[in-house]
Amino acid sequence: MGVRAPGRVNLIGEHTDYNDGFVLPMAIDRSVWIALRPRADQRVIVYSLDFDEIVEFLLDDLQKGTGWGEYVKGVANALQIEGFELTGWEGVMSGDVPRGAGLSSSAAVEMAVACAFSAVNGFDWDAAMMAQIGQRAENEWIGVNSGIMDQMVGAAAQAGHALFLDTRSLTYEHVPVPQDVAIVVMDTSTRRGLIDSAYNERRVQCEQAAQICGVDKLRDVDMAQLLSKKNEMGEVAFRRARHVVTENQRVLDAVAALRTGDLVRLGNLFNESHVSLRDDFEVTNEALNQIVEIAQSRPCCYGARMTGAGFGGAAVALVKRANVGEFTQAVETAYRLKSGIDARLYACTASAGALALKS
Repeated sequence: MGVRAPGRVNLIGEHTDYNDGFVLPMAIDRSVWIALRPRADQRVIVYSLDFDEIVEFLLDDLQKGTGWGEYVKGVANALQIEGFELTGWEGVMSGDVPRGAGLSSSAAVEMAVACAFSAVNGFDWDAAMMAQIGQRAENEWIGVNSGIMDQMVGAAAQAGHALFLDTRSLTYEHVPVPQDVAIVVMDTSTRRGLIDSAYNERRVQCEQAAQICGVDKLRDVDMAQLLSKKNEMGEVAFRRARHVVTENQRVLDAVAALRTGDLVRLGNLFNESHVSLRDDFEVTNEALNQIVEIAQSRPCCYGARMTGAGFGGAAVALVKRANVGEFTQAVETAYRLKSGIDARLYACTASAGALALKS
C-alpha cells in the first residue's frame, strides 16, 4: 500500500494562524510518498530515500532523538495520546517538497505518516483531527510552536482549490483557483531553521499584545482597539499586532477577489502583505525582498510576497499563466545578477490533501 501528502504554499495569511485568524493556503503538486506494508508487532521501520537513513522504533517505547525520524515518532506519539491503538509498519519514504523553503515539508511528512497509520490500522481519515495530531507532534515532540494551517491544508485540500481556513473553528471552504493564473513559487535558496529563528519570539509578542488588548487572541482585535492600546504595548508589539490585524482582513479580501476573479485586486493584496511582513512583522530577509521586487517588476505578475514563516525560504507570485515561461526565466536571471544566488522557480498546481493510494 502507499500514501502521499502534499506540501503547501500559503497564498496569503502569514503568522495569523497561531493568532486564531484566517489563512488561505493551497496544497501543491509536490509531495511526500510512503510505500509501506503492515507489521504484526509494535515496530515501525522507515527508510528515507532522500537521507539514505533508516529510522526504527517501538510504538510502546518511544524515545526522543534527533533528525527527520522525530517527525515519524512525534505523530505516533500524538496518535497514541489521543487514544488510537496502533500496530507497526515498515516502509520507504521519499518526497520532492524542498526542505526549508517555506513549503511545509515537515507537515507533509507528518500527514503522510498519519495517513500511513490510518491505512495500516483502518481508522477513518478525519481531516481536522489528523491536522491536530500533526500540530501536536510539531509542538510537543519537535518543539516548534507552529499553528494549525500547514497540517490542515495537507489533510483537507481539494484539487483545483485553495483552502480558506478559520484557524479558530477549523471550519474551511474550498475556493476555486482561476485557470488563467499560475501560482509560481520562488525559492530563494536561502534557508532558515524555525527552532533557531525568531518565530517563537514573534508568537510571544503577539500573545503579549493580545493580553494588553484584553483578549485571548489577536483575532478579536480591530484597528480601533489596537490604536487605543498603542502606548501601552510599545512600538514593537504594536507593529507585530498591526500586521496580524491587517493580514486577517487581507485574507478575507483575497477570498472575495478569488471568487470574483479579480486578479488585480488579489495581486495588490499580495504586495501589501509583503510590505507588512517586511516592515511590521520583520520576518523577511534581503533575498526575499530582492526576489519579490524583481517579480513585481514584471508586467505579467499581478503581485508577489514572501510565504511561510520567513527569515529565508520562498516567495509566491501570481502570474498570467500564458507568461509563466518568460517570467520564470527573467526572475531567475535578474535574481542571480542581483544576489549571486541561483533561485528555483516552479509553477504549482493546486492539489488534493493526504490520501491513501490504490495498489
